[in-house]
Amino acid sequence: MRGEFPSLRFLRPGMLSCISGITAVVAGVDRCMVCIMSRASSQLAFFLCGCYMAALGVHAGEHYVADHHKAGYYVAAVYEHQSILSPNPLALTSRKEALELMNQNLDIYEQQVMTAAQKGVQIIVFPEDGIHGFNFTRTSIYPFLDFMPSPQLVKWNPCLEPQRFNDTEVLQRLSCMALKGEMFLVANLGTKQPCHSSDPGCPNDGRYQFNTDVVFSSNGTLVDRYRKHNLYFEAAVDAPLKVDHIIFDTPFAGKVGIFTCFDILFFNPAIQLLRDSEVKHIVYPAAWMNQLPLLAAIQIQSAFAIAFGINFLAANIHHPSLGMTGSGIYTPLKSFWHHDMESSKGHLIIAQVARNPQGLVGTENATGKMDPSHSKFLKILAGDPYCEKDAQEVHCDAATKWNMNAPPTFYSEMMYDNFTLVPVWGKEGYLRVCANGLCCYLLYQRPTLSKELYALGVFDGLHTVHGTYYVQVCALVKCGGLGFDTCGQEITEATGIFEFHLWGNFSTSYIFPLFLTSGMTLETPDQLGWENGHYFLRKSRLSSGLVTAALYGRLYERD
Repeated sequence: MRGEFPSLRFLRPGMLSCISGITAVVAGVDRCMVCIMSRASSQLAFFLCGCYMAALGVHAGEHYVADHHKAGYYVAAVYEHQSILSPNPLALTSRKEALELMNQNLDIYEQQVMTAAQKGVQIIVFPEDGIHGFNFTRTSIYPFLDFMPSPQLVKWNPCLEPQRFNDTEVLQRLSCMALKGEMFLVANLGTKQPCHSSDPGCPNDGRYQFNTDVVFSSNGTLVDRYRKHNLYFEAAVDAPLKVDHIIFDTPFAGKVGIFTCFDILFFNPAIQLLRDSEVKHIVYPAAWMNQLPLLAAIQIQSAFAIAFGINFLAANIHHPSLGMTGSGIYTPLKSFWHHDMESSKGHLIIAQVARNPQGLVGTENATGKMDPSHSKFLKILAGDPYCEKDAQEVHCDAATKWNMNAPPTFYSEMMYDNFTLVPVWGKEGYLRVCANGLCCYLLYQRPTLSKELYALGVFDGLHTVHGTYYVQVCALVKCGGLGFDTCGQEITEATGIFEFHLWGNFSTSYIFPLFLTSGMTLETPDQLGWENGHYFLRKSRLSSGLVTAALYGRLYERD
């Protein structure tokens, strides 16, 4: 999806690898700040620190490896790969030359598999386009394609049966890696399938060409393959005539689903897979170009895990000059991720993952004493009068509950869409902004004011740039400057701290919580759920300045 959306002491400024709840920001050679969420026990914090160290490859990882067969857990890895690219992807080349290039990338894959094997990894995921690269034409990509037999029709171990099919050198190497590393392996490659002119869908050149994910078991057997359905300006390959809904079984995690990059924004196959209640894990190769403020890779990956209460193993390609970085192992409650726009090297993430992920606490089963802000939020939804105080008097209007001195509404482009926004001024407030049928609300408090402009925005309509899909969005964002026209710009640093409830009267149940704080760090909502016909996100105690907090709704039926 092009243009889509070693040792700790060697990390450089600007490099970031984090755990939601434990955030390490390296500001210098010997400087590391670790922040632990207050609700985490000391035992959990110690365990997470061990995982973090293992993901970065420092010596503490040895302690972590010793416990990798903990009951109810498995060890997963994703590799963000800085791929070696063809110097001229439009030029015609031979199969031999294509294999020479791909083997350079496969050599790196093999090194990562062997490193992961030493850590007890049971499944590893590699990114989209990591082996062959991108920006090919239909003709120029052909020498890079492997023949792909259907795993549903043919049981095959390419490593042990290399002569069975021609043009399968890449599949053979991947199979041997899985066998040698004794782990499940997920990778992406280009594949070809001959077709006959009697096939009405057969392209004029007599073959289908697919963007394909493959899954190998720990003995090297080809378990399954997924052919990407939602292509992103990929003229070199075809979409399959019928959507692949691929779920494969593993001995350590049960059922696992798979899809690729741009697929994450559409109903098929992503949402359809999760209609199987036994699917609690997704593997996800991607070549995703970050687009702030709403669709950075780590934002949407984490949001998908939280929204569906699943584990999400995402491997993105690493090309910072193209805005491509952002991989992780995400669970509903904590995440292990990597975002680095400075380094030119790949990065291996390793984490211990629960076989049965635990989701966020919703309103229906929340326990404990209710804090005043949540009580106020519930009163507003129940229709009780809400009073706002300005410098001169108190306004209490039971009919509308809106301050007559409400901030002005303005318009600004965000993510190529025309958002309607209101500025977020003052240390506390209650705001509403509407567009079409969607109204977004914000109840907030700020311990201190920063010299920054924030805005509450709404969009309810068809997104038509770089893909066509219908979204409903409520977003609290930091603007690029102090002018209204800077709201929606791409920024990564912020200092504004908020405690807030964000909610809207969404007309879809498919809502993704996008949460990003300063320095490209992730936050987990305190609470998500439906209340009185509105979907809400609640958060207090931010670890750093807020960049984006958004509820990103998808209305698939209106695409």
